[in-house]
Amino acid sequence: MEDWRHAGFGLYLHWPFCQSKCPYCDFNSHVAGQVDQSRWLTAFESEIDRVGALTEGRLLNTVFFGGGTPSLMEPALVQGILDRIRATWTLANDVEITLEANPGSVEAARFASYARAGVNRVSLGVQSLDATDLRRLGRMHSVDEARAAIAIAQATFDRVSIDLIYARQDQTLPAWRDELHRALDFGTSHLSLYQLTIEDGTVFGQMHAKKLLRGLPVEDLAADMFELTQEVTRTAGRPAYEVSNHARPGDESRHNLIYWRMGDYAGIGPGAHGRITLPDRRLATEAERAPALWLKKALQAPGLAERTEILGNDSRATEYLMFALRLREGASLSRYTALAGMPLPRTAIDELIGLGLLTEADDRIQTSETGVMMLNGVLRCLLADRRSGD
Repeated sequence: MEDWRHAGFGLYLHWPFCQSKCPYCDFNSHVAGQVDQSRWLTAFESEIDRVGALTEGRLLNTVFFGGGTPSLMEPALVQGILDRIRATWTLANDVEITLEANPGSVEAARFASYARAGVNRVSLGVQSLDATDLRRLGRMHSVDEARAAIAIAQATFDRVSIDLIYARQDQTLPAWRDELHRALDFGTSHLSLYQLTIEDGTVFGQMHAKKLLRGLPVEDLAADMFELTQEVTRTAGRPAYEVSNHARPGDESRHNLIYWRMGDYAGIGPGAHGRITLPDRRLATEAERAPALWLKKALQAPGLAERTEILGNDSRATEYLMFALRLREGASLSRYTALAGMPLPRTAIDELIGLGLLTEADDRIQTSETGVMMLNGVLRCLLADRRSGD
């Protein structure tokens, strides 16, 4: 049950509120006119105390404020949460504390206060450097505000990441190449570059079902954009270390690596997920999604705002493989065997290597660039007859 130590221990805190709901977003985010942030601080503190009792004595490697729009949190709220975290766990000497932010000028003005509270990494949801596409994506900031926010962030924090979405409506390959080069010219050490996906339950999902979302790229163009992204970022010294994440070596998101390397992480806040290993079991946790109900439960009866499931060996091994093959470093065959109690089938591995979808070196298998684009199929092949282990 000590397997989580391969990746460490992190804490995710979910702030569920936004100024507006983006039409592509399927995250647990809500628009609210007023929020009593003092009550939310009390609720976060209560849940931190509860999780701290379960994980007493651990070294905390990372903290991540996600959302929603965490840059709508008052600096005093962020300060109070981080104070309680410091009182609960020993923080690693190189602890990474990330806060997601929108590039609007109001949020950018708070950066210095967040830094004083202890935030040392910011992730900016730029999403596009094209004014028309920002409007299509429902973003409230302008391209100029994005540029200004990036400059302020770089002057304030040691580490800055920017998010962009590609394969947008009417986007061409040359236009994406130009936009990607402009993004790299900002000099940030980390970029999260996501292909636009149309999710059920979103405005874009509803429009797509009615055939009202025009101009989306065909599958071949989207694949070309993915390949171009790998080429341009690699040449610029920010190669992909995960399917959608690119960084200078050493500047990878350590918090996200805890997820992908299957470490332990506590999830606190509406809809937050977690994975916590106890002496005799590993738990998957999921918090109540509705903000008002989560707040009420967290204030009145800590722990009741969360559902738990015990993960068996098969689930743990499958989860490890699913995440590890998203990473450039790949999956350890011996670690998979230890988790599952049996090895992956040798015939499936050899078949995928022969097809150019996997590579193997020493104890690790890695997806090729083609294999990454066909990851679901790769996983189906590896896991289809795993019970035989032959």
